Amino acid sequence: QVQLVESGGGLVQPGGSLRLSCAASRSIFSIYPMGWYRQAPGKQRELVAIIASGGKKIYADSVQGRFTISRDNAKMTVYLQMNSLKPEDTAVYYCNAHLDSENYWGQGTQVTVSS
Repeated sequence: QVQLVESGGGLVQPGGSLRLSCAASRSIFSIYPMGWYRQAPGKQRELVAIIASGGKKIYADSVQGRFTISRDNAKMTVYLQMNSLKPEDTAVYYCNAHLDSENYWGQGTQVTVSS
């Protein structure tokens, strides 16, 4: 099992930046895929960015070139650097880890992009 705790969300103006963190309760060295999803009001949860086996990074088309996912195995943390934020990026962002055929989710962190 693994517990995931997200942090770093908040209110930011369009064009601004935020960095989300996902701290895991155990080593993430062998956990793949691991990454971020988001859910906006009235919409389904969608993939934002994940790190798949072999270190391959996969991004949603809507965030390609603006968001960067990374991981620090020593700190047991996955990050999502979000630049050039848009109002349509407003959502609850969830960390996800796939381990032993189970999907684990954090509690989510709210990101609001508004002027």
